[in-house]
Amino acid sequence: MGAGTDTGTGTDTGTGTAAERRLHVLTPLRRAWVPIAATGGAVVQQGERLSEWIGGLTPALQLLSLAALVLLFGLYGFLSWWSTRYAVTDTELRIRSGLVFRRTAHIRLDRIQAIDVTRPLLARIAGVAALRLDVIGTEDKDELAFLGEREAAALRAELLARAAGFSPEQAAAVGEAPQRELLRVRPRDLAVSLALTLSAWSALPVVAAAPVVVWWLSDNPWAALGILLPLLGGAWAGTAGRFMEEYDWRVAESPDGLRLDHGLLDRAHETVPPGRVQSVRIVEPLLWRRRGWVRIELSVAGSKNGVLAPVAPRAEAQALIARVLPGADRAALVFAPSPRRGARWVVPLWWRGYGLAVSPEVFATRRGLLCRRTEIVPHAKVQSVRLTRGPWQRARGVADVHVDTGADATVTARLRAADEAAALLHAQADRSRTSRADARPDRWMTGPGA
Repeated sequence: MGAGTDTGTGTDTGTGTAAERRLHVLTPLRRAWVPIAATGGAVVQQGERLSEWIGGLTPALQLLSLAALVLLFGLYGFLSWWSTRYAVTDTELRIRSGLVFRRTAHIRLDRIQAIDVTRPLLARIAGVAALRLDVIGTEDKDELAFLGEREAAALRAELLARAAGFSPEQAAAVGEAPQRELLRVRPRDLAVSLALTLSAWSALPVVAAAPVVVWWLSDNPWAALGILLPLLGGAWAGTAGRFMEEYDWRVAESPDGLRLDHGLLDRAHETVPPGRVQSVRIVEPLLWRRRGWVRIELSVAGSKNGVLAPVAPRAEAQALIARVLPGADRAALVFAPSPRRGARWVVPLWWRGYGLAVSPEVFATRRGLLCRRTEIVPHAKVQSVRLTRGPWQRARGVADVHVDTGADATVTARLRAADEAAALLHAQADRSRTSRADARPDRWMTGPGA
């Protein structure tokens, strides 16, 4: 994707002509929040001076000032909307934006790997949606906000079909790819899983005690409030906030990948292209194990979609993992523990939670006693392999082996015997090299010309 300045408003040149389209007519209401937030910040900083200045005005001038601000905010939102346009050409999606400094984003269709549809609460009421595009090689997502719900769905289907290699005429006829539901998390199960998460409960004493201690030591209630608010925000994010975000979680299979739908107030529709998944993490909190529940997290190259299923039975979780990482059978992996002789002196007690399993398809590690985490990486996704040994590890004859993936993530086999780690380093490099030669392409839908 490239960006540059643009002074014209015509159609594309060099990549085929395409009519430019504007966003939904309600978009100016969203754009107006930028100057409103800036004005709010100025009011907070200069509150006393503004109060004195406003108090010196007559009621008529006060109303006139308020009307002028409303007009200014509305004009900014309208002009920002008017200057933003998009077009789909034969090879790219082009987005023009910028009120003073013009910016043109050229997004190659063959680099699009996923398109997410987000619908915040007010957007759902208004019948609009936002498209967020995952593009290979970029960290930030480009966004088209807002479009009508039908227009957003049609544009998403067209872009995915074009990215898969369909011609423009075929892409319009393909429409939305069919899907088959694989998993649906009941709200009751989600609530119970959050209640059985030890990290949520362990934060409560800190939230309750920290503000009291600060108030008692400083005799300043504002200092205590300053400590309490971020703690409450963290507690909210890990409990009620997480429940609202993961509410009614659904996973469906389609030709363009695994589709994720979730959210109570803000509804999100995300897509996980299986070929871009670099590793899978299976999280098993202590109190979940009797119920046979796990959480599945992902590392996806060029994407921030990090959760595949917030809670799922082991059998259903394994079926999902098999779709994003073929050959990754968690039940078939046999984990070898770290050697007791050296590991127990480096990490007392907790060394029992470390394990390593290597199969012809994957490299897998395990760690944790109370909350067990299993990480699985296909050999073809390993970008580099490293061996590290600290002074104390060298003294005890153990070492760590790290494998790095294309999602800037690292999976570590901790506390392996030194001779085993050295052999593993070279063997894993060979496995990764040969596996990449036979790996399937990172494309999720096929069509003529793909």
